[in-house]
Amino acid sequence: MRCAVYKSRRRANTYLYIEAENDFRRVPQALLHMLGTLELVLTLELDTRRTLAQADPQEVRRQLLEQGYYLQLPPGDFPAASS
Repeated sequence: MRCAVYKSRRRANTYLYIEAENDFRRVPQALLHMLGTLELVLTLELDTRRTLAQADPQEVRRQLLEQGYYLQLPPGDFPAASS
């Protein structure tokens, strides 16, 4: 599974993973508004061998499939409510 990772310029150390570059259709508008300007940082392949520094790749894949995005918050922040 391929995905694109964006960082929020408004919220430090907050990243939004989406299924395809520039495809924000499944991301709630309220979340996009909260994150402000997003900057593409990388695209990557999420396969079974992939490890991520701050997230469980299986959970990222599951949320991408189920809701179309995964929100990575800084350590210690509470997860955003799913829509």
